[in-house]
Amino acid sequence: MACLNLGTKPDAFRLDDHTWQCIGGLPSDVTIEIGGTSFNLHKFPLISRSGLLSKLIGDNSPNEDGPICAIHLNDIPGGAKVFELIARFCYDVKLEVTSHNVISLRCAADYLQMTDDYGDENLITQTEIFLNQVFTTWSDTMNALESCEEVYTDAEELDLISRCIDSLAVKACADPNTYSMHNPCIDSLTDNWWYKDVSFLNLHLYKRVIQAMEANGMRPEIISGSIVGYAKKYIPLMNRQSSFNDASHSKPVYTPSEADQRALLEEIVGLLPNRKKIVSTKFLIRLLRSAMVLHVSPSCKENLERRVGAQLDSAHVDDVLIPNQGFNSIETLYDVDCFQRMLDYFMSMESSSIHNSPCIVEEGFEDVPQSLTSVTSVANLVDLFLADVAADVNLKLSKFQSVAAGVPDYARPQSDGIYRAIDIFLKAHPWLADCEREQICRLMNIQKLSLDASTHAAQNERLPLRVIVQVLFFEQLRLRTSIAGWFFVSENEDQMSNINEGEVVRAQEAPRRMSEMRERVLELERECEKMKFEIREVKSKKSWIFFCKRRRHRHY
Repeated sequence: MACLNLGTKPDAFRLDDHTWQCIGGLPSDVTIEIGGTSFNLHKFPLISRSGLLSKLIGDNSPNEDGPICAIHLNDIPGGAKVFELIARFCYDVKLEVTSHNVISLRCAADYLQMTDDYGDENLITQTEIFLNQVFTTWSDTMNALESCEEVYTDAEELDLISRCIDSLAVKACADPNTYSMHNPCIDSLTDNWWYKDVSFLNLHLYKRVIQAMEANGMRPEIISGSIVGYAKKYIPLMNRQSSFNDASHSKPVYTPSEADQRALLEEIVGLLPNRKKIVSTKFLIRLLRSAMVLHVSPSCKENLERRVGAQLDSAHVDDVLIPNQGFNSIETLYDVDCFQRMLDYFMSMESSSIHNSPCIVEEGFEDVPQSLTSVTSVANLVDLFLADVAADVNLKLSKFQSVAAGVPDYARPQSDGIYRAIDIFLKAHPWLADCEREQICRLMNIQKLSLDASTHAAQNERLPLRVIVQVLFFEQLRLRTSIAGWFFVSENEDQMSNINEGEVVRAQEAPRRMSEMRERVLELERECEKMKFEIREVKSKKSWIFFCKRRRHRHY
């Protein structure tokens, strides 16, 4: 640690209760009052170094009891602790200037006007020279910046905080290997070597350090790593949503109030780089959950929802199952509206490029339209999400339809996922009318059901009869097509000599498979005929009832 030793004389001060005495020599003729501490000193050493004290002592006439004058310096930066060091400097008594006290001394020297006009190499000059030495190392600069908290207003006016921050930013943005060469005690450094040190800064200083690093060209992914660590450290709610092992090393130094956590979270969101995939989707969702609990501003919540929506294709269903924060008993268990807003934003980005989408340009997300793989991933996420929330009796049909229809049909290679969600919804909502059941079944493409799903749907009593008939029809059509393909293979058996051993085996199994398919087709045809008969019977009963009602009406 950098250190500057000033003064040549041995210690000449003694503290009695709350009063500092200058021992030896002449009796004191001036008393400096700072808060509850008094300094009984001599005029000449003070006026020879300080312009302010020279003026105050000259203007202050002795009191009636004697020649001693009293000066009050309650506004001096650093208080009595720093003035003790300044008194030692004025008396040329030995003192030690370090990176921990140089900022306070520099501010107090400026307050007391300790320029070279009042003695060569006065305190302002000495502290400025030492500050340049402090700024050569990271640890000393960090100590100096942390000490700015004690004299924040004065340090800000003298531009000391900005100088500390700029020095740190330059060092953090330098090549880690180059920096380790200048620090023999450090063998090697990674890009995140500075994370732990800056995490101890208060928010207002941390924010300025991050902004300075960003301005100096620090890569966004490195900056975001520090921000994530800072959030986990000072927002306890973030740790409650993580695993035990993840939270054990991120325990906050103290437990801040909800208001402090809310303010911190809003600032953290503002600091996050406006680029996709820089921060993990899992962390963003945890941040969003915490934001809901802390009741952050609407703009902050919307910002987080947009960030999650921009990379929804990398989310897991467990993450997007966000508990509803409402206290209304008729609300759903999970926040379906929030998920739909994130889904809508993802789909809006998929359908628009960055060049013609004002909302994307405004938010600064440097993205291009999503690939088909991304949209397919989101469609699968939607189906899994709906399957989890469908069992909630408070979930409205309109809301289920809105979320399910949020992704286009081409995004679902198979309809098994949405069919499962529909089946769960119908089971949890048995009071739905037939027209509503048919309406919800239109969300799935029956032709995209797998063989297993089709078999299940054909025997599912919760589905409308019309839908079951359609399922049987398309399954029968699929089987007929397969049988036709096998016949085509049979007719070309003379070409089997040119195919490999595996294909020969499959060709030998063709007759057995065709037999199984014929039986399955016949079974489906019987089921289909049975359903047609039931449908005709239902229609005839309705007609007969209507006919009886008309006769009764005519009779009366």
